[in-house]
Amino acid sequence: MPSAKPPRNLTPVLCRRLQAEMLKACEAVAARHGLVVEPRDITGADLRWGFDATFRVSIPLPDGSALDPERLRFEALSEAFGLSPADYGRQFSTGREQFRITGIDPRRPKYPVSAERIPDGQEFKFTAEQVSLLLQHGMKDVTPKG
Repeated sequence: MPSAKPPRNLTPVLCRRLQAEMLKACEAVAARHGLVVEPRDITGADLRWGFDATFRVSIPLPDGSALDPERLRFEALSEAFGLSPADYGRQFSTGREQFRITGIDPRRPKYPVSAERIPDGQEFKFTAEQVSLLLQHGMKDVTPKG
C-alpha cells in the first residue's frame, strides 16, 4: 500500500517526473550488472488512472551507448528504398504535422517507412517516396546568392 496520498489526477508533468525517477532507479540496477538503460516514450496515458513507462535494457556498445536494432535495420535497408542511413531519426513536416523517422519494414513494400508524430508519439506509415520528398522539401537552400 502506498504511503503517500495518491494524486487526484495525473498530469503530463507528473508522468515525466515519475518516469525520470524510475529511469534513475533502473539505471542503478542495470549498472550493477554492466548493462545500459534507455527510456522509451510514455504510452497509454490515461491521466485519470495511469500510464505505461517503458525502458529498454541492453548490453552496451563500446562507446557506452545502447544498441538500437531499429536503427541498424534502417541503416542496412535505407538505400534500397532511396533514403540515406543518416535519415534515421530525422524530422519532416507534412505541412500540418511534424514527424520523426523511426524505422523501415521491407515486409510493407507500399508503406515501408515508419514515423512517429512528434507531439504524441502516434505511429504512422509512409511511402519511401513521400518521405524522401518531404525531407528534401524541409532542407533549407544555403547556396550563396549573387
